[in-house]
Amino acid sequence: DPTKPATDEEIRKLAENLSQDLLDKLKTTTSDEEAANIEQEVWDAWLVSGSATVDILMKRGLEAQEEGDKDMAREMFDRAIIIKPKYAEAWNRRALLFFNDGKYDEAIADLESTLTYEPRHFGAWIGLGMIFESIDRPRAALKAYRKALEVHPQPEAAVSGEKRLSRIVDGMPL
Repeated sequence: DPTKPATDEEIRKLAENLSQDLLDKLKTTTSDEEAANIEQEVWDAWLVSGSATVDILMKRGLEAQEEGDKDMAREMFDRAIIIKPKYAEAWNRRALLFFNDGKYDEAIADLESTLTYEPRHFGAWIGLGMIFESIDRPRAALKAYRKALEVHPQPEAAVSGEKRLSRIVDGMPL
């Protein structure tokens, strides 16, 4: 019935299908501009949880984060995870808070949860790469950057990380 409003679950499924289609497209794009546009659309799709309550919590968490209120942001992301524990983007956003606080173990755990629920989350792979690189685990960092590049061939952090670490890990001359 086209007059009946979509359910939260239908909205979540549409956003998930959209993000998967966009990720497929992102993998094959060669234009930097097109890749940037598709990437933004992927991030937007990832912010649709399928729960109006969780979407509001995420919006408030992101606003708090932008305003520098890390405690409020953390509380909002924590609540989103409690309500919808399989929602990858809530885990990813909380991981970023941990990462920025230097709480790498917590960030790694949250990024692993992100990747459990969205294995093609290039942002989570890049985050893992950055953490592993900063704790002197170049082999793990390189693997994470390469996983990100399998999904999205153009993010600068992954491209430069892969280039920098492949010389070290794969033994290429400097």
